[in-house]
Amino acid sequence: MKNQSFIILITIVAALGGFLFGFDSGVINGTVKGLESAFETEDIGSGFNVASMLLGCAVGAFFAGRMADLYGRKNMLRVAAFFFIVSAFGSGIATSSVEFIVYRIIGGLAVGAASVMAPAYITEIAPAKYRGSLASIQQVAIISGLSLSFLSNYWLAGISGSAENMLWMNYETWRWMFWMELIPAFAFLILLFFIPMSPRFLVFKDKIEMAKSVLEKLYGEAGKGKLNEIKASLASDHKPRLSDIYDKTQKRVRPIIWVGIGLAALQQFVGINVVFYYGAVLWQAVGFGESDALLINVVSGALSIGAVIVALVLVDRLGRKPLLMIGSIGMSITLAALVVAFSTGNLIDGTLELSDNMGVVALIAANLYVIFFNFSWGPVMWVMLGEMFPNQLRGSGLAMAGLSQWGSNFLITLTFPIILASSGLSVAYSIYTVGALISIFFVYKFVSETKGKELEQMEG
Repeated sequence: MKNQSFIILITIVAALGGFLFGFDSGVINGTVKGLESAFETEDIGSGFNVASMLLGCAVGAFFAGRMADLYGRKNMLRVAAFFFIVSAFGSGIATSSVEFIVYRIIGGLAVGAASVMAPAYITEIAPAKYRGSLASIQQVAIISGLSLSFLSNYWLAGISGSAENMLWMNYETWRWMFWMELIPAFAFLILLFFIPMSPRFLVFKDKIEMAKSVLEKLYGEAGKGKLNEIKASLASDHKPRLSDIYDKTQKRVRPIIWVGIGLAALQQFVGINVVFYYGAVLWQAVGFGESDALLINVVSGALSIGAVIVALVLVDRLGRKPLLMIGSIGMSITLAALVVAFSTGNLIDGTLELSDNMGVVALIAANLYVIFFNFSWGPVMWVMLGEMFPNQLRGSGLAMAGLSQWGSNFLITLTFPIILASSGLSVAYSIYTVGALISIFFVYKFVSETKGKELEQMEG
C-alpha cells in the first residue's frame, strides 16, 4: 500500500475522536453513585443525568453530517475536540443537576459529531482493500477510551475509597473522573492541525489542486486516477444536500437511508450501552461490591479490545455481512442466557441476589455478549455507515443514521433504570434479546456486502 505509514498515522489521529467518544461515554459509569449523592437524584433522575449526553449526541451527529458537507470533516472534528474540553471541565465543576446536564449535552454534541465524522474521514482517505481494517481502528479507539475511563475510575475510587469521597484539592472523586478526560481532549485538538483535509470534500468544494496534492500523498501516482474517479462520481449531479435522501422520482426516502437508520438503531436495541453506562450499577445489583464491579468493567474492556482486533483482521477477508450475522446470533444466545440467570434471582431489599452458579453464568454470558458485540456490530456498523453511502449521500446519510443511533441510545439508556426498578433485570434483558433476534433477520434481508468496493461504486 502506497504511503502506508502516513495513512495509518492520520487514521490514528482521526480515531482519537473515537477514543474520546468512548471515554466520555464510559466515564459516567463509575460516577452514577456520586451523582445521585451530590444532586439527590435516583431512578428517572439518575437515568436522565446519564442519558442527557445522548440528546446532544443525536443533535451533534445529525448536524455534523450535514455541516461536514459544508465545512469539512476535519473542521467538524476540531469543533468536537473543543466541545470535549468544555464538557469535561464543566461536568466536573457542576454544582447542580441542571448545570451538569448542560455540560453533558455539550459533551454529547462532541461525541455525536466524532462518532460519524471520524469513520467518515477514515473511510474517505483509506484504500478500498484496507478500508474495513482501518475504519475498524475507530472501534478499537472507542473501546480503548471506554476501558481507560473504567480503569481511571477504578484507580481514582481506589485512592479515595469511593466516587462520593473527597480526593485532591477537596473535590469529590467523581469530579476528578470527568477531569481526567481533559488530557486526551487537548491532545486530539492539537494533533488535528497536522492531518490533511478529506480529498473527497475538497473535490466537493472544487478545490481540485488541493485534492490532487492530498491524494498523491495518500496513494502516490495512483492519486491522479483516484481524483478522476471522484470527479466523475460528482460531475453529473449537484453538490451534496440533505434533500438528496428523498428520491423525487420514486417519491420515497431512498432505501439505502433506511438501511443505515436500521443498522444504527439495532446496534443500540441489543442493549450494549446498558453495560457501558450502567455496568458498575448492574454488577452491584447482582451482589458485587463497588470496587469489584469497577474492576469487572476493566476486564470487560480488555476483552472488548481483543474482540475488535480480531474483527479488524477479518473484516476485509470475510466481509462485513458475515461478521454482523455471527454477532447477531451470538448476542441472541448470550442475552437469552442472561435472562435465564437473572430470572432465578431473589429481590432482597431492592437488590437482586443470584446463587453462586447463576452469578457465574451471568458473568460469563455478559462478557461473551460483549465479545460478540465488539467482534461484529461494534466496529462493523461504523465501517458500514462510513462506506455504504455514495459520495453524493454520505454526509446526509450519516446525519440520518447518526440521529437514529443516538436517539435509540437515549431511549435505551433512559428506560433501563426505570425497568430495573419496576420489573428487574430479566425483563430489561428480554427486550434486548428480542432486538438481537430482529438484527439477524435485518442483516440477512437488507444488508448488502461492501467489501472491496470503491466508494465511487456505492449505489444509493
